[in-house]
Amino acid sequence: MIVSDVFAGRRYAVLGLARSGMATVAALVASGAEVVAWDSDPERRDAVLLLPPPTGGRAGEGGLAGGDGFTKPQPLSPALSPVKGGSSVSLGDPLVVDLDGFDAVVVSPGVPLNRHPIAGRAAAAGVPVIGDIELFAQARASLPAHRVVGITGTNGKSTTTALVFHLLETAGVPALMGGNIGLPILGRDPLPAGGVYVLELSSYQIDLTRTLDCDVAVLLNITPDHLDRYDDFAAYAASKARLFAMSSGVAVIAVEDDETRAVAAALARGDGHANDGSGLIEVRSSDVGDQSAWPALQGPHNAQNVAVAIAVARALGGGEDAIAEGLTNYPGLPHRMERVATVGGVLYVNDSKATNPTSTAPALAAYPKVHWILGGLAKTRDLDAVADQLGHVVAGYAIGDSADLYARLLTERGIPVVNAGTLAHAVGAAREAARAGEVVLLSPACASFDQYRDYEARGDAFRDLVGAMQP
Repeated sequence: MIVSDVFAGRRYAVLGLARSGMATVAALVASGAEVVAWDSDPERRDAVLLLPPPTGGRAGEGGLAGGDGFTKPQPLSPALSPVKGGSSVSLGDPLVVDLDGFDAVVVSPGVPLNRHPIAGRAAAAGVPVIGDIELFAQARASLPAHRVVGITGTNGKSTTTALVFHLLETAGVPALMGGNIGLPILGRDPLPAGGVYVLELSSYQIDLTRTLDCDVAVLLNITPDHLDRYDDFAAYAASKARLFAMSSGVAVIAVEDDETRAVAAALARGDGHANDGSGLIEVRSSDVGDQSAWPALQGPHNAQNVAVAIAVARALGGGEDAIAEGLTNYPGLPHRMERVATVGGVLYVNDSKATNPTSTAPALAAYPKVHWILGGLAKTRDLDAVADQLGHVVAGYAIGDSADLYARLLTERGIPVVNAGTLAHAVGAAREAARAGEVVLLSPACASFDQYRDYEARGDAFRDLVGAMQP
Protein backbone atom coordinates (compact mmCIF):
# COMPACT_ATOMS: atom_id res chain seq x y z
CA MET A 1 0.00 0.00 0.00
CA ILE A 2 1.00 3.64 -0.31
CA VAL A 3 2.46 4.82 3.02
CA SER A 4 3.64 8.38 3.62
CA ASP A 5 5.10 10.26 6.56
CA VAL A 6 3.01 13.25 5.52
CA PHE A 7 0.03 11.60 7.27
CA ALA A 8 1.87 10.73 10.49
CA GLY A 9 0.30 12.26 13.59
CA ARG A 10 -2.68 13.66 11.68
CA ARG A 11 -6.34 12.95 12.45
CA TYR A 12 -8.81 11.88 9.78
CA ALA A 13 -12.46 10.89 9.68
CA VAL A 14 -13.21 8.37 6.94
CA LEU A 15 -16.85 8.17 5.84
CA GLY A 16 -17.76 5.22 3.62
CA LEU A 17 -16.05 1.85 4.01
CA ALA A 18 -16.39 0.21 0.63
CA ARG A 19 -13.22 -0.69 -1.28
CA SER A 20 -11.65 2.76 -1.46
CA GLY A 21 -12.66 3.60 2.12
CA MET A 22 -11.13 0.44 3.52
CA ALA A 23 -7.92 1.00 1.56
CA THR A 24 -7.84 4.59 2.85
CA VAL A 25 -8.16 3.50 6.48
CA ALA A 26 -5.43 0.90 6.08
CA ALA A 27 -3.02 3.31 4.35
CA LEU A 28 -3.57 6.11 6.88
CA VAL A 29 -3.12 3.84 9.87
CA ALA A 30 0.01 2.30 8.33
CA SER A 31 1.31 5.86 7.88
CA GLY A 32 0.82 6.69 11.56
CA ALA A 33 -2.41 8.68 11.34
CA GLU A 34 -5.26 8.59 13.82
CA VAL A 35 -8.47 7.54 12.07
CA VAL A 36 -12.16 7.61 12.92
CA ALA A 37 -14.01 5.32 10.50
CA TRP A 38 -17.73 5.02 9.77
CA ASP A 39 -20.22 3.49 7.38
CA SER A 40 -24.00 3.23 7.61
CA ASP A 41 -23.65 -0.52 6.96
CA PRO A 42 -22.77 -2.31 10.22
CA GLU A 43 -21.15 -5.17 8.29
CA ARG A 44 -18.66 -2.73 6.77
CA ARG A 45 -17.97 -1.25 10.19
CA ASP A 46 -17.29 -4.75 11.47
CA ALA A 47 -14.99 -5.39 8.51
CA VAL A 48 -12.66 -2.63 9.72
CA LEU A 49 -11.89 -4.86 12.69
CA LEU A 50 -10.78 -7.65 10.36
CA LEU A 51 -8.22 -5.65 8.39
CA PRO A 52 -4.73 -7.11 8.95
CA PRO A 53 -2.15 -5.11 10.87
CA PRO A 54 -0.07 -2.90 8.56
CA THR A 55 3.02 -4.49 7.10
CA GLY A 56 5.84 -2.37 5.78
CA GLY A 57 4.35 0.66 7.47
CA ARG A 58 5.47 2.56 10.56
CA ALA A 59 6.69 0.11 13.18
CA GLY A 60 5.03 0.21 16.57
CA GLU A 61 1.94 2.09 15.42
CA GLY A 62 -0.48 -0.77 16.08
CA GLY A 63 -2.91 -2.37 13.64
CA LEU A 64 -6.55 -2.77 12.81
CA ALA A 65 -7.05 -6.44 13.67
CA GLY A 66 -8.13 -7.76 17.03
CA GLY A 67 -5.98 -10.14 19.03
CA ASP A 68 -3.55 -10.35 21.89
CA GLY A 69 -0.93 -7.64 22.12
CA PHE A 70 -3.12 -4.80 20.83
CA THR A 71 -4.36 -2.10 23.14
CA LYS A 72 -7.73 -0.44 22.93
CA PRO A 73 -7.67 3.04 21.42
CA GLN A 74 -8.62 5.98 23.55
CA PRO A 75 -11.98 7.37 22.41
CA LEU A 76 -11.68 10.79 20.85
CA SER A 77 -15.07 11.81 22.22
CA PRO A 78 -17.92 10.15 24.11
CA ALA A 79 -19.61 9.49 20.75
CA LEU A 80 -16.87 7.12 19.65
CA SER A 81 -16.83 3.36 20.09
CA PRO A 82 -13.38 1.85 20.67
CA VAL A 83 -12.22 -0.73 18.14
CA LYS A 84 -10.51 -3.91 19.30
CA GLY A 85 -6.85 -3.89 18.46
CA GLY A 86 -4.79 -0.98 17.25
CA SER A 87 -4.14 2.33 18.90
CA SER A 88 -4.91 4.58 15.95
CA VAL A 89 -8.43 3.79 14.72
CA SER A 90 -11.88 4.13 16.26
CA LEU A 91 -15.42 3.81 15.00
CA GLY A 92 -17.41 7.02 15.06
CA ASP A 93 -19.96 8.79 12.92
CA PRO A 94 -18.49 12.12 11.71
CA LEU A 95 -21.99 13.58 11.87
CA VAL A 96 -21.79 13.09 15.64
CA VAL A 97 -18.09 13.26 16.45
CA ASP A 98 -16.60 16.64 17.32
CA LEU A 99 -14.53 17.42 14.22
CA ASP A 100 -12.46 20.12 15.88
CA GLY A 101 -8.78 19.34 15.34
CA PHE A 102 -9.28 16.92 12.46
CA ASP A 103 -7.13 17.44 9.38
CA ALA A 104 -9.77 16.22 6.90
CA VAL A 105 -12.91 14.19 6.39
CA VAL A 106 -12.24 11.60 3.69
CA VAL A 107 -15.42 10.51 1.93
CA SER A 108 -16.30 7.99 -0.73
CA PRO A 109 -17.02 9.52 -4.16
CA GLY A 110 -20.50 8.03 -3.80
CA VAL A 111 -21.38 10.43 -0.96
CA PRO A 112 -23.58 13.15 -2.57
CA LEU A 113 -22.00 16.31 -1.18
CA ASN A 114 -24.84 18.46 -2.53
CA ARG A 115 -27.29 16.63 -0.26
CA HIS A 116 -25.29 14.94 2.49
CA PRO A 117 -25.05 16.84 5.80
CA ILE A 118 -21.34 16.03 6.20
CA ALA A 119 -20.48 18.87 3.82
CA GLY A 120 -22.08 21.52 6.00
CA ARG A 121 -20.86 20.00 9.24
CA ALA A 122 -17.26 19.83 8.04
CA ALA A 123 -17.43 23.37 6.69
CA ALA A 124 -18.72 24.63 10.04
CA ALA A 125 -15.72 22.99 11.73
CA GLY A 126 -13.29 24.37 9.14
CA VAL A 127 -12.30 20.85 8.06
CA PRO A 128 -11.81 20.05 4.35
CA VAL A 129 -13.77 17.22 2.74
CA ILE A 130 -11.50 15.24 0.42
CA GLY A 131 -11.19 11.84 -1.27
CA ASP A 132 -8.55 9.18 -1.63
CA ILE A 133 -7.18 10.77 -4.81
CA GLU A 134 -6.31 13.90 -2.83
CA LEU A 135 -4.53 11.75 -0.25
CA PHE A 136 -2.56 10.16 -3.10
CA ALA A 137 -1.69 13.64 -4.37
CA GLN A 138 -0.40 14.63 -0.94
CA ALA A 139 1.64 11.41 -0.68
CA ARG A 140 3.37 11.84 -4.05
CA ALA A 141 6.42 13.59 -2.60
CA SER A 142 7.15 10.41 -0.60
CA LEU A 143 7.04 8.15 -3.67
CA PRO A 144 9.84 7.28 -6.11
CA ALA A 145 10.09 9.72 -9.02
CA HIS A 146 7.08 9.18 -11.26
CA ARG A 147 4.52 10.80 -13.54
CA VAL A 148 0.72 10.94 -13.35
CA VAL A 149 -1.85 10.86 -16.13
CA GLY A 150 -5.35 11.98 -15.12
CA ILE A 151 -8.20 11.09 -17.49
CA THR A 152 -11.73 12.46 -17.23
CA GLY A 153 -14.78 12.86 -19.46
CA THR A 154 -18.35 11.64 -19.47
CA ASN A 155 -17.80 8.59 -21.66
CA GLY A 156 -14.79 6.54 -22.68
CA LYS A 157 -12.75 7.11 -19.50
CA SER A 158 -12.30 3.45 -18.63
CA THR A 159 -11.37 2.33 -22.13
CA THR A 160 -8.92 5.21 -22.58
CA THR A 161 -7.37 4.67 -19.14
CA ALA A 162 -6.93 0.95 -19.77
CA LEU A 163 -5.57 1.62 -23.26
CA VAL A 164 -2.98 4.15 -22.06
CA PHE A 165 -1.95 1.69 -19.34
CA HIS A 166 -1.65 -1.07 -21.95
CA LEU A 167 0.45 1.10 -24.29
CA LEU A 168 2.82 1.89 -21.42
CA GLU A 169 3.14 -1.77 -20.47
CA THR A 170 3.77 -2.67 -24.10
CA ALA A 171 6.59 -0.13 -24.14
CA GLY A 172 8.08 -1.62 -20.98
CA VAL A 173 7.24 1.35 -18.76
CA PRO A 174 6.24 0.49 -15.14
CA ALA A 175 2.60 1.56 -14.89
CA LEU A 176 -0.42 1.28 -12.64
CA MET A 177 -4.02 2.25 -13.30
CA GLY A 178 -6.42 3.30 -10.59
CA GLY A 179 -8.91 5.91 -9.49
CA ASN A 180 -12.34 5.04 -10.89
CA ILE A 181 -11.01 1.79 -12.36
CA GLY A 182 -9.33 -1.23 -10.84
CA LEU A 183 -8.19 -1.39 -7.23
CA PRO A 184 -8.13 1.65 -4.88
CA ILE A 185 -5.01 3.71 -5.47
CA LEU A 186 -3.96 3.85 -1.80
CA GLY A 187 -4.06 0.08 -1.58
CA ARG A 188 -1.52 -0.40 -4.36
CA ASP A 189 2.21 -0.82 -3.95
CA PRO A 190 4.17 2.24 -5.16
CA LEU A 191 5.77 2.08 -8.59
CA PRO A 192 9.54 2.08 -8.98
CA ALA A 193 11.28 5.21 -10.21
CA GLY A 194 10.20 6.13 -13.71
CA GLY A 195 6.72 4.67 -13.30
CA VAL A 196 3.47 6.22 -14.51
CA TYR A 197 0.19 6.26 -12.55
CA VAL A 198 -2.77 6.34 -14.94
CA LEU A 199 -5.88 7.55 -13.12
CA GLU A 200 -9.46 7.47 -14.35
CA LEU A 201 -11.17 10.40 -12.61
CA SER A 202 -14.91 10.90 -12.31
CA SER A 203 -16.31 14.35 -11.63
CA TYR A 204 -17.07 13.18 -8.08
CA GLN A 205 -13.40 12.35 -7.53
CA ILE A 206 -12.27 15.66 -8.99
CA ASP A 207 -14.68 17.47 -6.64
CA LEU A 208 -12.87 15.83 -3.70
CA THR A 209 -9.38 16.63 -4.99
CA ARG A 210 -7.43 19.86 -4.51
CA THR A 211 -3.75 19.35 -5.33
CA LEU A 212 -3.41 16.63 -8.01
CA ASP A 213 -0.87 18.10 -10.43
CA CYS A 214 -1.01 15.81 -13.47
CA ASP A 215 1.90 15.52 -15.87
CA VAL A 216 -0.71 14.80 -18.54
CA ALA A 217 -4.34 15.84 -17.93
CA VAL A 218 -6.96 14.47 -20.34
CA LEU A 219 -10.53 15.48 -21.22
CA LEU A 220 -12.49 13.21 -23.58
CA ASN A 221 -15.99 14.65 -23.83
CA ILE A 222 -18.72 16.30 -21.76
CA THR A 223 -22.37 15.31 -22.16
CA PRO A 224 -25.23 15.55 -19.62
CA ASP A 225 -24.63 13.16 -16.72
CA HIS A 226 -24.84 13.10 -12.92
CA LEU A 227 -27.19 16.09 -12.98
CA ASP A 228 -28.64 14.95 -9.66
CA ARG A 229 -25.31 16.00 -8.11
CA TYR A 230 -24.92 19.41 -9.77
CA ASP A 231 -26.98 22.57 -10.04
CA ASP A 232 -26.96 22.33 -13.83
CA PHE A 233 -24.98 21.06 -16.81
CA ALA A 234 -22.62 24.04 -16.64
CA ALA A 235 -21.67 23.11 -13.06
CA TYR A 236 -20.97 19.54 -14.13
CA ALA A 237 -18.77 20.75 -16.99
CA ALA A 238 -16.93 23.09 -14.61
CA SER A 239 -16.14 20.10 -12.37
CA LYS A 240 -14.39 18.37 -15.27
CA ALA A 241 -12.45 21.54 -16.11
CA ARG A 242 -11.06 21.71 -12.54
CA LEU A 243 -8.62 18.95 -13.45
CA PHE A 244 -6.69 21.48 -15.53
CA ALA A 245 -6.78 24.14 -12.81
CA MET A 246 -4.79 21.72 -10.64
CA SER A 247 -2.44 20.51 -13.37
CA SER A 248 0.66 22.18 -14.79
CA GLY A 249 1.63 19.56 -17.38
CA VAL A 250 0.43 18.71 -20.86
CA ALA A 251 -3.32 19.02 -21.55
CA VAL A 252 -4.86 16.59 -24.06
CA ILE A 253 -8.43 17.49 -25.05
CA ALA A 254 -10.73 15.88 -27.60
CA VAL A 255 -12.37 18.97 -29.06
CA GLU A 256 -15.53 17.36 -30.42
CA ASP A 257 -18.30 18.96 -28.37
CA ASP A 258 -19.04 22.53 -27.37
CA GLU A 259 -17.99 22.05 -23.76
CA THR A 260 -14.59 20.49 -24.47
CA ARG A 261 -13.91 23.15 -27.12
CA ALA A 262 -14.68 25.82 -24.53
CA VAL A 263 -12.23 24.26 -22.04
CA ALA A 264 -9.54 24.06 -24.74
CA ALA A 265 -10.14 27.66 -25.78
CA ALA A 266 -9.76 28.81 -22.16
CA LEU A 267 -6.49 26.91 -21.82
CA ALA A 268 -5.22 28.36 -25.09
CA ARG A 269 -5.81 31.82 -23.60
CA GLY A 270 -3.92 30.78 -20.48
CA ASP A 271 -7.09 30.63 -18.36
CA GLY A 272 -8.03 27.75 -16.07
CA HIS A 273 -4.64 26.07 -16.09
CA ALA A 274 -2.04 25.80 -13.35
CA ASN A 275 0.61 27.23 -15.69
CA ASP A 276 0.44 29.55 -18.71
CA GLY A 277 -1.69 27.16 -20.75
CA SER A 278 1.20 25.87 -22.84
CA GLY A 279 1.34 22.23 -23.79
CA LEU A 280 -2.24 22.03 -25.10
CA ILE A 281 -2.84 19.15 -27.52
CA GLU A 282 -6.18 19.09 -29.32
CA VAL A 283 -7.29 15.78 -30.84
CA ARG A 284 -10.23 14.57 -32.93
CA SER A 285 -11.62 11.18 -33.88
CA SER A 286 -10.80 12.00 -37.49
CA ASP A 287 -7.10 11.86 -36.51
CA VAL A 288 -7.53 8.07 -36.52
CA GLY A 289 -7.83 6.32 -39.87
CA ASP A 290 -8.37 2.64 -40.51
CA GLN A 291 -9.26 0.78 -37.29
CA SER A 292 -9.44 -2.69 -38.82
CA ALA A 293 -6.12 -3.81 -37.30
CA TRP A 294 -7.38 -3.18 -33.75
CA PRO A 295 -10.00 -5.88 -32.96
CA ALA A 296 -11.00 -4.50 -29.55
CA LEU A 297 -11.13 -0.87 -30.70
CA GLN A 298 -13.80 -0.82 -33.36
CA GLY A 299 -16.45 1.86 -33.87
CA PRO A 300 -16.47 5.65 -33.98
CA HIS A 301 -16.55 5.99 -30.20
CA ASN A 302 -13.27 4.10 -29.98
CA ALA A 303 -11.70 6.38 -32.59
CA GLN A 304 -11.79 9.17 -30.01
CA ASN A 305 -10.37 6.88 -27.33
CA VAL A 306 -7.53 5.83 -29.63
CA ALA A 307 -6.75 9.39 -30.75
CA VAL A 308 -6.47 10.52 -27.14
CA ALA A 309 -4.45 7.49 -26.01
CA ILE A 310 -1.94 7.97 -28.84
CA ALA A 311 -1.54 11.64 -27.91
CA VAL A 312 -0.94 10.72 -24.26
CA ALA A 313 1.58 8.01 -25.13
CA ARG A 314 3.49 10.42 -27.36
CA ALA A 315 3.44 13.11 -24.66
CA LEU A 316 5.04 10.58 -22.32
CA GLY A 317 7.74 9.84 -24.87
CA GLY A 318 6.30 6.58 -26.23
CA GLY A 319 7.72 5.18 -29.46
CA GLU A 320 5.58 4.63 -32.53
CA ASP A 321 6.37 0.90 -32.79
CA ALA A 322 5.20 0.23 -29.22
CA ILE A 323 2.05 2.30 -29.79
CA ALA A 324 1.21 0.34 -32.95
CA GLU A 325 1.81 -2.98 -31.21
CA GLY A 326 -0.28 -1.98 -28.20
CA LEU A 327 -3.25 -0.92 -30.31
CA THR A 328 -3.17 -4.24 -32.14
CA ASN A 329 -3.10 -6.49 -29.08
CA TYR A 330 -5.22 -4.42 -26.67
CA PRO A 331 -7.70 -6.97 -25.22
CA GLY A 332 -10.62 -4.66 -24.37
CA LEU A 333 -12.38 -4.06 -21.05
CA PRO A 334 -14.68 -6.31 -19.08
CA HIS A 335 -18.25 -5.02 -19.00
CA ARG A 336 -17.73 -2.82 -22.08
CA MET A 337 -19.25 -4.47 -25.19
CA GLU A 338 -17.88 -7.75 -23.83
CA ARG A 339 -18.89 -10.79 -25.86
CA VAL A 340 -19.95 -13.28 -23.18
CA ALA A 341 -21.16 -16.28 -25.20
CA THR A 342 -23.16 -17.42 -28.19
CA VAL A 343 -26.04 -19.69 -27.20
CA GLY A 344 -28.33 -21.15 -29.86
CA GLY A 345 -26.92 -18.77 -32.42
CA VAL A 346 -27.72 -15.73 -30.23
CA LEU A 347 -24.81 -13.55 -29.08
CA TYR A 348 -24.96 -12.28 -25.49
CA VAL A 349 -23.06 -9.01 -24.89
CA ASN A 350 -22.24 -7.47 -21.51
CA ASP A 351 -22.10 -3.66 -21.72
CA SER A 352 -22.90 -3.01 -18.05
CA LYS A 353 -20.31 -0.20 -18.02
CA ALA A 354 -22.75 1.88 -20.11
CA THR A 355 -24.34 3.88 -17.28
CA ASN A 356 -25.95 6.63 -19.35
CA PRO A 357 -27.73 6.73 -22.74
CA THR A 358 -24.83 8.41 -24.54
CA SER A 359 -22.57 5.53 -23.52
CA THR A 360 -25.16 2.99 -24.66
CA ALA A 361 -25.50 4.47 -28.17
CA PRO A 362 -22.33 2.85 -29.63
CA ALA A 363 -23.39 -0.60 -28.43
CA LEU A 364 -26.83 -0.31 -30.02
CA ALA A 365 -25.20 0.96 -33.23
CA ALA A 366 -22.89 -2.06 -33.38
CA TYR A 367 -25.59 -4.70 -33.94
CA PRO A 368 -28.49 -4.68 -36.42
CA LYS A 369 -30.97 -6.74 -34.36
CA VAL A 370 -30.81 -6.18 -30.62
CA HIS A 371 -32.82 -7.43 -27.66
CA TRP A 372 -31.95 -4.56 -25.34
CA ILE A 373 -31.87 -4.93 -21.54
CA LEU A 374 -31.91 -1.48 -19.96
CA GLY A 375 -32.72 0.28 -16.72
CA GLY A 376 -31.51 0.97 -13.20
CA LEU A 377 -31.10 4.40 -11.61
CA ALA A 378 -31.86 6.75 -14.49
CA LYS A 379 -29.58 9.72 -15.13
CA THR A 380 -31.86 11.25 -17.74
CA ARG A 381 -35.62 11.05 -18.28
CA ASP A 382 -35.43 10.46 -22.03
CA LEU A 383 -33.77 8.31 -24.68
CA ASP A 384 -32.81 11.14 -27.02
CA ALA A 385 -29.13 10.13 -27.01
CA VAL A 386 -29.97 6.75 -28.58
CA ALA A 387 -32.77 7.92 -30.89
CA ASP A 388 -30.74 7.24 -34.03
CA GLN A 389 -30.00 3.67 -32.91
CA LEU A 390 -33.50 2.59 -31.85
CA GLY A 391 -34.16 1.14 -35.30
CA HIS A 392 -31.78 -1.67 -34.31
CA VAL A 393 -33.90 -2.64 -31.27
CA VAL A 394 -36.11 -5.70 -31.83
CA ALA A 395 -37.46 -5.52 -28.28
CA GLY A 396 -36.66 -3.94 -24.94
CA TYR A 397 -36.52 -5.47 -21.47
CA ALA A 398 -36.75 -2.86 -18.69
CA ILE A 399 -35.29 -3.50 -15.21
CA GLY A 400 -34.69 -1.74 -11.94
CA ASP A 401 -35.88 1.56 -10.54
CA SER A 402 -36.52 3.06 -13.99
CA ALA A 403 -38.33 0.04 -15.47
CA ASP A 404 -41.68 1.82 -15.70
CA LEU A 405 -40.09 4.92 -17.25
CA TYR A 406 -38.24 3.04 -19.98
CA ALA A 407 -41.12 0.67 -20.65
CA ARG A 408 -43.26 3.73 -21.37
CA LEU A 409 -40.62 5.48 -23.50
CA LEU A 410 -40.02 2.40 -25.67
CA THR A 411 -43.73 1.73 -26.04
CA GLU A 412 -44.28 5.32 -27.18
CA ARG A 413 -41.71 4.71 -29.93
CA GLY A 414 -43.48 1.55 -31.07
CA ILE A 415 -40.89 -0.87 -29.71
CA PRO A 416 -42.16 -4.05 -28.01
CA VAL A 417 -41.09 -4.08 -24.37
CA VAL A 418 -41.17 -6.41 -21.37
CA ASN A 419 -41.31 -4.66 -17.99
CA ALA A 420 -39.07 -7.33 -16.47
CA GLY A 421 -38.09 -5.69 -13.20
CA THR A 422 -35.13 -7.96 -12.54
CA LEU A 423 -32.13 -8.89 -14.66
CA ALA A 424 -32.89 -12.60 -14.31
CA HIS A 425 -36.41 -12.09 -15.67
CA ALA A 426 -35.11 -9.92 -18.50
CA VAL A 427 -32.47 -12.45 -19.58
CA GLY A 428 -35.04 -15.26 -19.48
CA ALA A 429 -37.56 -13.30 -21.55
CA ALA A 430 -34.90 -12.24 -24.07
CA ARG A 431 -33.69 -15.82 -24.43
CA GLU A 432 -37.22 -16.95 -25.28
CA ALA A 433 -37.68 -14.21 -27.88
CA ALA A 434 -34.26 -13.94 -29.56
CA ARG A 435 -33.52 -15.81 -32.78
CA ALA A 436 -30.24 -17.00 -34.25
CA GLY A 437 -28.21 -14.09 -35.60
CA GLU A 438 -29.68 -11.63 -33.10
CA VAL A 439 -28.02 -10.14 -30.01
CA VAL A 440 -29.10 -9.94 -26.38
CA LEU A 441 -27.42 -6.79 -25.09
CA LEU A 442 -27.15 -5.64 -21.50
CA SER A 443 -26.45 -1.94 -21.94
CA PRO A 444 -28.46 -0.39 -19.12
CA ALA A 445 -27.96 3.36 -19.80
CA CYS A 446 -28.36 3.74 -16.02
CA ALA A 447 -26.44 3.49 -12.79
CA SER A 448 -26.62 0.16 -10.98
CA PHE A 449 -27.02 1.17 -7.34
CA ASP A 450 -30.73 0.39 -7.08
CA GLN A 451 -30.08 -3.36 -7.40
CA TYR A 452 -26.29 -3.91 -7.43
CA ARG A 453 -23.15 -2.75 -5.64
CA ASP A 454 -21.77 -1.34 -8.89
CA TYR A 455 -21.82 -1.88 -12.65
CA GLU A 456 -19.26 -4.69 -12.29
CA ALA A 457 -21.56 -6.67 -10.00
CA ARG A 458 -24.41 -6.13 -12.49
CA GLY A 459 -22.23 -7.34 -15.36
CA ASP A 460 -21.06 -10.34 -13.34
CA ALA A 461 -24.69 -11.27 -12.66
CA PHE A 462 -25.40 -11.12 -16.40
CA ARG A 463 -22.39 -13.34 -17.11
CA ASP A 464 -23.61 -15.85 -14.54
CA LEU A 465 -27.10 -15.93 -16.03
CA VAL A 466 -25.71 -16.50 -19.51
CA GLY A 467 -23.26 -19.10 -18.19
CA ALA A 468 -26.15 -21.05 -16.71
CA MET A 469 -27.55 -21.46 -20.24
CA GLN A 470 -24.50 -23.37 -21.42
CA PRO A 471 -25.08 -27.10 -22.07
